[in-house]
Amino acid sequence: MTGGAAIHVVLVGGHEAAQGADLARIVPQLDHAHATAPGRGLHNVVSELVGDGARVVVVPMTFGRDPVMVADTAKTLKWLAPQHPGRLALARPFGQLDHLTAWLRTAANRARAVDPEAALLIVAPRSNPFDEAELHRVAYLVSANGALPEVAVAIGDAAEAATAAERLHTLGRAHVIAVPAGLAEHLDAPGAEFGGPLLSDAAIVRTVRTRVQEAAEALDAGEDGIDAGLLADHGHGYAHSHAFEEGHAHAHPHTHSHGADPAHDHTDTASHSHDAHAHTPASRAAFPSSGDGHRSRR
Repeated sequence: MTGGAAIHVVLVGGHEAAQGADLARIVPQLDHAHATAPGRGLHNVVSELVGDGARVVVVPMTFGRDPVMVADTAKTLKWLAPQHPGRLALARPFGQLDHLTAWLRTAANRARAVDPEAALLIVAPRSNPFDEAELHRVAYLVSANGALPEVAVAIGDAAEAATAAERLHTLGRAHVIAVPAGLAEHLDAPGAEFGGPLLSDAAIVRTVRTRVQEAAEALDAGEDGIDAGLLADHGHGYAHSHAFEEGHAHAHPHTHSHGADPAHDHTDTASHSHDAHAHTPASRAAFPSSGDGHRSRR
Protein backbone atom coordinates (compact mmCIF):
# COMPACT_ATOMS: atom_id res chain seq x y z
CA MET A 1 0.00 0.00 0.00
CA THR A 2 2.96 2.32 0.39
CA GLY A 3 3.46 2.40 -3.39
CA GLY A 4 1.24 2.60 -6.44
CA ALA A 5 -2.05 4.46 -6.41
CA ALA A 6 -2.58 7.40 -4.10
CA ILE A 7 -3.93 6.79 -0.64
CA HIS A 8 -7.06 8.68 0.32
CA VAL A 9 -7.08 9.94 3.90
CA VAL A 10 -10.33 10.26 5.85
CA LEU A 11 -10.18 12.31 9.05
CA VAL A 12 -12.94 11.40 11.49
CA GLY A 13 -13.88 13.91 14.17
CA GLY A 14 -16.12 13.51 17.21
CA HIS A 15 -16.77 15.96 20.04
CA GLU A 16 -13.10 17.01 20.12
CA ALA A 17 -13.37 18.25 16.52
CA ALA A 18 -16.98 19.54 16.29
CA GLN A 19 -18.03 16.32 14.55
CA GLY A 20 -15.49 16.95 11.81
CA ALA A 21 -16.12 20.68 11.27
CA ASP A 22 -12.83 21.65 12.96
CA LEU A 23 -10.96 19.49 10.48
CA ALA A 24 -12.10 21.39 7.37
CA ARG A 25 -9.06 23.69 7.51
CA ILE A 26 -6.71 20.69 7.60
CA VAL A 27 -8.12 18.92 4.53
CA PRO A 28 -6.60 21.28 1.91
CA GLN A 29 -3.18 20.83 3.52
CA LEU A 30 -3.15 17.08 2.86
CA ASP A 31 -3.25 15.14 -0.38
CA HIS A 32 -6.47 13.31 -1.20
CA ALA A 33 -8.00 14.12 2.20
CA HIS A 34 -11.58 14.20 3.44
CA ALA A 35 -13.17 15.06 6.80
CA THR A 36 -16.35 13.66 8.28
CA ALA A 37 -18.22 12.74 11.43
CA PRO A 38 -18.39 9.09 12.52
CA GLY A 39 -21.37 6.95 11.64
CA ARG A 40 -23.35 7.44 8.45
CA GLY A 41 -21.11 10.27 7.24
CA LEU A 42 -18.01 8.09 7.50
CA HIS A 43 -19.78 5.16 5.87
CA ASN A 44 -20.83 7.27 2.90
CA VAL A 45 -17.42 8.86 2.35
CA VAL A 46 -15.49 5.60 2.58
CA SER A 47 -18.03 3.69 0.46
CA GLU A 48 -17.74 6.24 -2.32
CA LEU A 49 -13.95 6.22 -2.25
CA VAL A 50 -13.46 2.46 -2.26
CA GLY A 51 -16.27 2.13 -4.81
CA ASP A 52 -14.10 4.18 -7.15
CA GLY A 53 -11.17 1.85 -6.53
CA ALA A 54 -9.28 3.99 -4.03
CA ARG A 55 -7.25 2.76 -1.09
CA VAL A 56 -8.29 4.46 2.13
CA VAL A 57 -6.70 5.15 5.52
CA VAL A 58 -9.06 6.45 8.22
CA VAL A 59 -7.57 8.52 11.04
CA PRO A 60 -9.60 9.03 14.26
CA MET A 61 -8.90 12.65 15.22
CA THR A 62 -9.02 12.35 18.98
CA PHE A 63 -6.65 13.41 21.74
CA GLY A 64 -7.61 10.24 23.61
CA ARG A 65 -10.83 11.55 25.20
CA ASP A 66 -13.21 9.93 22.71
CA PRO A 67 -12.51 6.18 22.64
CA VAL A 68 -16.14 5.43 21.76
CA MET A 69 -15.70 7.36 18.52
CA VAL A 70 -12.66 5.23 17.69
CA ALA A 71 -14.60 2.02 18.34
CA ASP A 72 -17.59 3.26 16.31
CA THR A 73 -15.26 4.11 13.44
CA ALA A 74 -13.80 0.62 13.59
CA LYS A 75 -17.30 -0.88 13.50
CA THR A 76 -18.10 1.02 10.32
CA LEU A 77 -14.90 -0.17 8.67
CA LYS A 78 -15.40 -3.72 9.92
CA TRP A 79 -18.62 -3.86 7.92
CA LEU A 80 -17.04 -2.39 4.78
CA ALA A 81 -13.66 -4.15 4.79
CA PRO A 82 -14.78 -7.62 3.62
CA GLN A 83 -16.28 -6.02 0.52
CA HIS A 84 -12.97 -4.31 -0.28
CA PRO A 85 -10.17 -6.58 0.97
CA GLY A 86 -6.76 -5.01 1.40
CA ARG A 87 -7.96 -1.50 0.65
CA LEU A 88 -9.12 -0.16 4.02
CA ALA A 89 -7.00 0.63 7.07
CA LEU A 90 -7.71 2.22 10.44
CA ALA A 91 -4.79 4.29 11.69
CA ARG A 92 -3.88 4.80 15.32
CA PRO A 93 -5.72 7.76 16.86
CA PHE A 94 -4.20 11.19 16.24
CA GLY A 95 -3.15 11.58 19.88
CA GLN A 96 -3.45 10.12 23.33
CA LEU A 97 -4.08 11.52 26.81
CA ASP A 98 -0.39 11.92 27.60
CA HIS A 99 -0.05 14.10 24.52
CA LEU A 100 -3.06 16.21 25.54
CA THR A 101 -1.57 16.72 28.99
CA ALA A 102 1.76 17.79 27.52
CA TRP A 103 0.16 20.19 25.03
CA LEU A 104 -1.94 21.78 27.77
CA ARG A 105 1.16 22.14 29.94
CA THR A 106 2.78 23.96 27.04
CA ALA A 107 -0.26 26.26 26.89
CA ALA A 108 0.10 26.88 30.64
CA ASN A 109 3.75 27.82 30.16
CA ARG A 110 2.78 30.26 27.40
CA ALA A 111 0.19 31.82 29.72
CA ARG A 112 2.79 32.10 32.47
CA ALA A 113 4.98 34.10 30.11
CA VAL A 114 2.13 36.64 29.89
CA ASP A 115 1.41 36.67 33.63
CA PRO A 116 2.78 34.25 36.24
CA GLU A 117 -0.47 34.74 38.18
CA ALA A 118 -2.75 34.05 35.22
CA ALA A 119 -5.36 31.29 35.16
CA LEU A 120 -5.66 28.73 32.39
CA LEU A 121 -9.22 27.94 31.30
CA ILE A 122 -9.57 24.71 29.32
CA VAL A 123 -12.74 24.82 27.22
CA ALA A 124 -14.60 21.87 25.68
CA PRO A 125 -18.11 21.21 24.35
CA ARG A 126 -20.39 18.83 26.18
CA SER A 127 -19.90 15.17 25.38
CA ASN A 128 -20.61 12.55 28.04
CA PRO A 129 -19.76 12.21 31.75
CA PHE A 130 -16.81 9.88 31.19
CA ASP A 131 -15.02 11.96 28.58
CA GLU A 132 -15.75 15.12 30.58
CA ALA A 133 -14.38 13.54 33.75
CA GLU A 134 -11.25 12.57 31.83
CA LEU A 135 -10.69 16.24 31.00
CA HIS A 136 -10.88 17.16 34.70
CA ARG A 137 -8.25 14.50 35.42
CA VAL A 138 -6.01 15.93 32.71
CA ALA A 139 -6.53 19.47 34.07
CA TYR A 140 -5.39 18.29 37.50
CA LEU A 141 -2.23 16.83 35.99
CA VAL A 142 -1.61 20.13 34.19
CA SER A 143 -2.06 22.07 37.44
CA ALA A 144 0.29 19.69 39.25
CA ASN A 145 3.01 20.82 36.88
CA GLY A 146 2.94 24.10 38.81
CA ALA A 147 3.24 26.54 35.89
CA LEU A 148 0.13 28.46 36.99
CA PRO A 149 -1.74 28.88 40.28
CA GLU A 150 -5.13 28.12 38.69
CA VAL A 151 -6.19 25.64 36.00
CA ALA A 152 -9.94 25.42 35.38
CA VAL A 153 -12.26 23.53 33.07
CA ALA A 154 -15.35 24.94 31.34
CA ILE A 155 -17.62 22.50 29.55
CA GLY A 156 -20.46 23.72 27.40
CA ASP A 157 -21.19 26.79 25.30
CA ALA A 158 -19.90 30.36 25.35
CA ALA A 159 -22.16 31.30 28.28
CA GLU A 160 -20.66 28.57 30.44
CA ALA A 161 -17.14 29.55 29.42
CA ALA A 162 -17.96 33.17 30.34
CA THR A 163 -19.27 32.09 33.75
CA ALA A 164 -16.07 30.16 34.43
CA ALA A 165 -13.94 33.12 33.34
CA GLU A 166 -15.92 35.49 35.60
CA ARG A 167 -15.40 33.14 38.54
CA LEU A 168 -11.65 33.18 37.97
CA HIS A 169 -11.63 36.97 37.76
CA THR A 170 -13.55 37.06 41.05
CA LEU A 171 -10.79 34.97 42.58
CA GLY A 172 -8.34 37.71 41.67
CA ARG A 173 -6.93 36.48 38.38
CA ALA A 174 -6.37 39.51 36.14
CA HIS A 175 -5.60 37.35 33.13
CA VAL A 176 -7.68 34.32 32.19
CA ILE A 177 -6.23 32.49 29.20
CA ALA A 178 -8.65 30.16 27.38
CA VAL A 179 -7.53 27.25 25.24
CA PRO A 180 -9.52 24.48 23.55
CA ALA A 181 -9.33 20.89 24.74
CA GLY A 182 -9.65 19.72 21.15
CA LEU A 183 -8.89 20.72 17.59
CA ALA A 184 -10.76 24.04 17.48
CA GLU A 185 -8.91 26.92 15.85
CA HIS A 186 -10.89 29.59 17.73
CA LEU A 187 -12.89 29.85 20.96
CA ASP A 188 -15.90 31.87 22.05
CA ALA A 189 -15.07 32.51 25.71
CA PRO A 190 -16.18 36.02 26.78
CA GLY A 191 -14.07 37.40 29.59
CA ALA A 192 -11.03 35.34 28.65
CA GLU A 193 -8.10 35.92 26.35
CA PHE A 194 -7.63 33.32 23.63
CA GLY A 195 -4.42 31.39 24.14
CA GLY A 196 -4.40 29.92 20.65
CA PRO A 197 -5.07 26.39 19.40
CA LEU A 198 -3.22 23.58 21.12
CA LEU A 199 -1.31 22.71 17.96
CA SER A 200 -0.41 24.55 14.80
CA ASP A 201 -1.91 23.31 11.56
CA ALA A 202 1.57 22.28 10.44
CA ALA A 203 1.99 20.08 13.53
CA ILE A 204 -1.41 18.50 12.95
CA VAL A 205 -0.57 17.75 9.33
CA ARG A 206 2.78 16.19 10.27
CA THR A 207 1.13 13.91 12.82
CA VAL A 208 -1.61 12.84 10.42
CA ARG A 209 0.98 11.99 7.78
CA THR A 210 2.85 9.88 10.31
CA ARG A 211 -0.33 8.01 11.28
CA VAL A 212 -1.17 7.39 7.62
CA GLN A 213 2.31 6.10 6.83
CA GLU A 214 2.22 3.74 9.81
CA ALA A 215 -1.19 2.42 8.77
CA ALA A 216 -0.09 1.94 5.17
CA GLU A 217 2.94 -0.06 6.22
CA ALA A 218 0.84 -2.18 8.58
CA LEU A 219 -1.67 -2.91 5.82
CA ASP A 220 1.17 -4.02 3.57
CA ALA A 221 1.98 -6.53 6.31
CA GLY A 222 -1.63 -7.74 6.45
CA GLU A 223 -2.85 -5.75 9.48
CA ASP A 224 -5.64 -3.25 8.85
CA GLY A 225 -5.93 -1.99 12.44
CA ILE A 226 -9.69 -2.49 12.55
CA ASP A 227 -9.84 -5.23 15.17
CA ALA A 228 -7.60 -3.22 17.49
CA GLY A 229 -9.89 -0.23 17.00
CA LEU A 230 -12.90 -2.23 18.06
CA LEU A 231 -11.33 -2.49 21.52
CA ALA A 232 -10.63 1.24 21.86
CA ASP A 233 -13.45 1.76 24.36
CA HIS A 234 -12.84 -1.48 26.24
CA GLY A 235 -13.14 -0.60 29.93
CA HIS A 236 -14.46 2.89 29.16
CA GLY A 237 -17.49 3.87 31.23
CA TYR A 238 -18.98 2.06 34.19
CA ALA A 239 -17.52 -1.24 35.31
CA HIS A 240 -20.14 -3.96 35.35
CA SER A 241 -20.64 -6.93 37.63
CA HIS A 242 -22.51 -10.19 37.34
CA ALA A 243 -21.60 -11.36 40.82
CA PHE A 244 -25.23 -11.73 41.82
CA GLU A 245 -26.49 -13.23 38.59
CA GLU A 246 -27.05 -16.94 39.13
CA GLY A 247 -25.18 -19.25 36.80
CA HIS A 248 -24.03 -16.50 34.47
CA ALA A 249 -21.07 -17.41 32.31
CA HIS A 250 -19.87 -16.21 28.94
CA ALA A 251 -16.76 -15.78 26.84
CA HIS A 252 -14.86 -12.59 26.14
CA PRO A 253 -13.10 -13.09 22.80
CA HIS A 254 -10.66 -10.20 22.66
CA THR A 255 -7.05 -9.40 22.09
CA HIS A 256 -4.72 -8.14 24.80
CA SER A 257 -1.25 -6.67 24.61
CA HIS A 258 1.10 -7.66 27.45
CA GLY A 259 4.05 -5.32 27.45
CA ALA A 260 6.43 -6.21 24.65
CA ASP A 261 4.69 -9.49 23.84
CA PRO A 262 2.70 -9.67 20.63
CA ALA A 263 -1.03 -9.26 21.00
CA HIS A 264 -2.75 -12.60 21.35
CA ASP A 265 -6.26 -13.98 21.40
CA HIS A 266 -7.86 -15.31 24.59
CA THR A 267 -10.94 -16.69 22.91
CA ASP A 268 -10.12 -20.28 23.80
CA THR A 269 -9.67 -19.66 27.51
CA ALA A 270 -11.84 -16.66 28.33
CA SER A 271 -15.09 -18.48 29.09
CA HIS A 272 -15.67 -18.07 32.78
CA SER A 273 -18.27 -17.75 35.49
CA HIS A 274 -19.17 -14.38 36.96
CA ASP A 275 -20.35 -15.83 40.28
CA ALA A 276 -17.19 -14.82 42.09
CA HIS A 277 -15.81 -11.78 40.35
CA ALA A 278 -16.64 -8.44 38.80
CA HIS A 279 -15.31 -6.59 35.79
CA THR A 280 -13.10 -3.60 36.37
CA PRO A 281 -11.90 -1.14 33.72
CA ALA A 282 -9.22 -2.68 31.57
CA SER A 283 -6.00 -1.15 30.33
CA ARG A 284 -6.27 1.19 27.38
CA ALA A 285 -2.88 0.18 26.04
CA ALA A 286 -4.33 -0.87 22.66
CA PHE A 287 -5.28 2.73 21.92
CA PRO A 288 -3.83 5.85 23.42
CA SER A 289 -6.83 6.63 25.17
CA SER A 290 -14.79 16.80 29.85
CA GLY A 291 -17.66 19.21 34.73
CA ASP A 292 -18.39 22.83 34.93
CA GLY A 293 -16.34 25.48 36.69
CA HIS A 294 -14.01 22.91 38.24
CA ARG A 295 -10.72 24.34 39.45
CA SER A 296 -7.45 22.58 40.02
CA ARG A 297 -5.11 24.35 42.36
CA ARG A 298 -1.52 23.68 43.21
